[in-house]
Amino acid sequence: MKKKLLAVVLAGAMTLALAACGGGGAGSSTPGGSSQPEGSSSQGQTGSALKVGVFYYNFADAYISTVRTAMDAELTALGVEFQNFDGQTNQANQTDQINTAITDGYNLLIVNVVENASPDAAQNVADAAKAQGIPVIFFNRDFDASVLQSYENSAFVGTDPAEAGHIQGQAIGEYLLANYDAVDLNGDGVISYVMFKGQEGNPEAEMRTQYGVEDADAVLTAAGKPALQFYDANNTQKYLVDQTGAWSAQAATDYMNTILGQYNDGNGNMVELVIANNDNMAEGAISALQSVGYNVEGGDKTIPVYGVDALATAVEKIDAGIMTGTVKQDGEAMAATIAALVKNVMDGAELMANTDSYNVDADSAKIRVPYSMYTAG
Repeated sequence: MKKKLLAVVLAGAMTLALAACGGGGAGSSTPGGSSQPEGSSSQGQTGSALKVGVFYYNFADAYISTVRTAMDAELTALGVEFQNFDGQTNQANQTDQINTAITDGYNLLIVNVVENASPDAAQNVADAAKAQGIPVIFFNRDFDASVLQSYENSAFVGTDPAEAGHIQGQAIGEYLLANYDAVDLNGDGVISYVMFKGQEGNPEAEMRTQYGVEDADAVLTAAGKPALQFYDANNTQKYLVDQTGAWSAQAATDYMNTILGQYNDGNGNMVELVIANNDNMAEGAISALQSVGYNVEGGDKTIPVYGVDALATAVEKIDAGIMTGTVKQDGEAMAATIAALVKNVMDGAELMANTDSYNVDADSAKIRVPYSMYTAG
């Protein structure tokens, strides 16, 4: 099927050419300790003075895995010594890892903070880095601008938390208008949906949950159609959250299996739309749907399912007609942007030097990597 990318993609200036490839310094870590490298990172003359710690909230997160692969390649190409650390979705673990790394002489921190429902964790990292004069580059998990404003040698590379929700909601609304009768399985004139939320308090999860529905409703109501209806009238929140905060496929599969026990073809109230905060949860929902004969490749029963990230497995499902759409979060572009800031540190320049062509917030050193929409057609 023909692929459509429906949004602005990063300009070529945001991508650093890779001078080499490989997995220098990548590995798993134990709580509070450093990880053991799977391979040695190359060291060039300009990079030899840098000892970089890269702290991920969770190696197991599928999207974060794409960032880590790209980041390993970027840092290897720059010739810096680096080490990856797995926070295992535990802020205390990650905080210990960062403090130990500072003691061990790491002089540049790249941090995918575990907890961002409040700015406290990021602020603690910024304070620790500032006390030692160490630059810190936060990424992916957004937080209040006050953290960066408190330390001039800090920056953030991520996305606009609301953008994915707006893009997803618009795409859902347009798809439903074009296919309304087919999606309205029980013919009651209203589309029932389930929303899978990744984590409470996370800005990306909050915005995707809000605008994925609000923007779809705006498209529908403008065309004279009723707003979406959450499948369970007793759920006033109108979403189901992964209680582990891991945005996991398993959480969505478990929820969906429970839902299908009551909301199904036999009862005439089948859920008619799945909206998920990420592709992991979207694919988990699909797994449950397939167990009852929906969303099977080549089958004649399909529930529209939308996610975020454009993971390779989700793209394959979209091309096969199993999944409907995903909002691309560009892990390679995020890694390349971070590498550009690392290069500034290597060159002795200010952390945010040479970023005029990037989408930078007006009030803080936050660089926004744009999203785009992926569907099949």
